[in-house]
Amino acid sequence: ESLLDIAARKVAEKWPFQRVEERFERIPEPVQRRIVYWSFPRSEREICMYSSFNTGAEDPTAGPGGAA
Repeated sequence: ESLLDIAARKVAEKWPFQRVEERFERIPEPVQRRIVYWSFPRSEREICMYSSFNTGAEDPTAGPGGAA
């Protein structure tokens, strides 16, 4: 692994990308791409968990626009 990949992976493990963008004024494009790459889950189990994540904010009985 390159030093860029190692560093980007460590950053992605610790902080959400939005926090990185807010904290640092200038992030070179290649660094941004690698942090975003490592921010996504790797295993099928994690992908399924995040894709089915429900915050409870939506009411399944509500119609379009939130009207019941």
